[in-house]
Amino acid sequence: MYVLKRKYGDRSEWKRVIDRDYTQSFFDTKEFKGYVTLIKVNKVAAPLSTKYGEEKFCIVDDGYIWLQHFPTNKHHSVTTMFNDKGEIVQWYIDICYRNGIKNNVPWLDDLYLDIIVLPSGRVIQKDIDELEEALSKGIIDDYLYNMAWAETNDVMELIKQGNFSLLEMSNTHKDQLLKLLN
Repeated sequence: MYVLKRKYGDRSEWKRVIDRDYTQSFFDTKEFKGYVTLIKVNKVAAPLSTKYGEEKFCIVDDGYIWLQHFPTNKHHSVTTMFNDKGEIVQWYIDICYRNGIKNNVPWLDDLYLDIIVLPSGRVIQKDIDELEEALSKGIIDDYLYNMAWAETNDVMELIKQGNFSLLEMSNTHKDQLLKLLN
């Protein structure tokens, strides 16, 4: 049994967010099957920013929304981060061993590799070193290592072709879940 970092869709352990609204739903459509979670950030202890090269991006602050897709039988999960104006800041794709649900909260078992897609079209791969280290330390085996790379390559090819549909569904699913909060 592998000991992978499990990330939950409600991010209940997230201390930076002081006040939030949370909802989730299960979708079973031709376009998408799986859970979608939404965190509406009302108040943070401090904003959170990240840098890609020389560009700095605020990814959480008061009024931001994080929407996360947990597709059934896939080895990835997509978090779409919206700013306080409802504009997409980035799509963050976690490569994972599996997605599941526990106590009615969706989760993923993280396989280290991440892909960031910016609205500009720029695509960034992250944490290759973490995957390599996990393999060398025996945290994962060759099977999971190869799974992570296969999924990454598949997702990267879909993005390149403009066929990674979860990017297109973000706004629609955000609007649907926001209605559940009202």
